[in-house]
Amino acid sequence: MKTWRRALQDGLVTGSLASLTSLAGLVLCARCERVQPWGPVNAPSHWVWGDEALVQDGGSLRYSATALAVHHLSAGFWGVLHARMADPDGDDRRLSRQIRDAAITTAAAAWVDLGVVPHRLTPGFQERLSARSMVVVYGLFGLGLLAGSALARRLGQRRARM
Repeated sequence: MKTWRRALQDGLVTGSLASLTSLAGLVLCARCERVQPWGPVNAPSHWVWGDEALVQDGGSLRYSATALAVHHLSAGFWGVLHARMADPDGDDRRLSRQIRDAAITTAAAAWVDLGVVPHRLTPGFQERLSARSMVVVYGLFGLGLLAGSALARRLGQRRARM
């Protein structure tokens, strides 16, 4: 297992990529379902603004900026946990292990987000999109974790050479 310090460094990269890929999934799925794209994007701001945020369809500083911050921080949290799980000795270079680890982290995130936490701490976008779209969004989150881990590994190798 990585140290917490290294997991935090790698996890910020990993979580950022997972945040971006899942955000792209939210927008794409909203368009496919003929929902205003800002609707699902704004939904995580219900952590701060309550359920009124769940029905906001337009971009706004209040709902959109808050939602993007909440979404990114949440993805960063999962990115750090994902990075902490990785093997610091390099055994995590095997693609099958990387895929397995990203799938485990993604499944844990979905389970916690949609089944464990109280309504106020859910992502909220499950209120705006179908179950099929949720699978796509979380799948893209997992791909973001996978790609982010590869990027963090390369950045770590670059730091080690310096």
